[in-house]
Amino acid sequence: MLAVADSDSYLKWAACLLADLPEGCDTDLVVVRTPIAPSPEQIAASISGQVGERESPPVLSARSVRRLAERGRPDVILVACTGPVVDVLVAEVLGDLRPRPVFVSGLPGISVPATEKAWQFRSGCDLFVVHSEREVAEFGEIARRLGGGGAVGLARLPFLRSKTAAARGGNRVVFATQAKVPREREGRERILLALAELAGRRPELDVVVKLRALEDERQTHNERHHYQRLWREMGEPGRLLFEAGSMHDQLMRAAGFVTVSSTAALEAIALDVPSLVLSDFGVSAEMINLVFEDSDLLGTLDELAAGGFRTASAAWCAANYFHPVERNDWAGLLSGLVLSRSRVPATSLLDGPEFAAARRRARLRVEVPPTMLRAGYKAKRRMRRYLRALT
Repeated sequence: MLAVADSDSYLKWAACLLADLPEGCDTDLVVVRTPIAPSPEQIAASISGQVGERESPPVLSARSVRRLAERGRPDVILVACTGPVVDVLVAEVLGDLRPRPVFVSGLPGISVPATEKAWQFRSGCDLFVVHSEREVAEFGEIARRLGGGGAVGLARLPFLRSKTAAARGGNRVVFATQAKVPREREGRERILLALAELAGRRPELDVVVKLRALEDERQTHNERHHYQRLWREMGEPGRLLFEAGSMHDQLMRAAGFVTVSSTAALEAIALDVPSLVLSDFGVSAEMINLVFEDSDLLGTLDELAAGGFRTASAAWCAANYFHPVERNDWAGLLSGLVLSRSRVPATSLLDGPEFAAARRRARLRVEVPPTMLRAGYKAKRRMRRYLRALT
């Protein structure tokens, strides 16, 4: 299996999924160079503790990924990327490889509610991997309604496989940031002030804002108001720590965990860390926290300031991401696809002419060097030369 990732969250997911493959599988992991490619520090944090002694994956151009696939002739290519990049890689960059590999994609975290867009972008893949029975049912319904795509497989979120509890007597509260929500500056300021109030009330605790990326690093989604920069602009009215790196390392020392919406909440549950999911900004698909309804984890900023952390409902856990391991079927579905002599490749829903222009724009984001993109490159003559060189 060749795994190709394009951002920090997808890289972590790909590394974890490779680590959960049966013994005897040969795997390669690379990062495709796009404007959201992770920094060396993000790469190190994403693969930390997930893939044993694996070396840091190289960051390659799309053309280099193609050459690597031509040389290695993988049975399977895991396209662990954002939707438009999945579509471009599967449909154009890697689509005419012979023999055709099995293309696998999926989503790296909480995917409730399921969306048509997520399915459409990945409909050229033969296997779509999600992580709860609820997600399988919702994406299965979309697949029946829209067509295209391949099988929908169930896998336990790979970083939930550990049963080890966090160290008892941990001395830190970890706030997991989310790039997209809350969107407004005022909401983020309220979170920081509540964390600072907790730090003031409980001086024995280190209150840590766990950053997905430093200010000058890219991540899967753009972050309009970066928490560390915002804290500086607020005049730092309290004692908070801002740290990047491995979430697992943070949780192993945690006495409490809080987020607005983050897959890290599931990691905290798996490690028995008392948690809180903030509901002050609403509970909805737009806030990416709808899945936490009935989890017993929803609470307020006032409860955060008072240290009111909770334990997740056992019934909710069983229905959401903590299903028995024997229910996982993605590896069996993948083996069947690899071994099948009569396999019909998945059909993408985005192959029509009405999608051609959008796909070309997406391909430019994969193929054009980041320096051109950052500079707002406009020299048409040089761009034409560059595009001719690609062909």
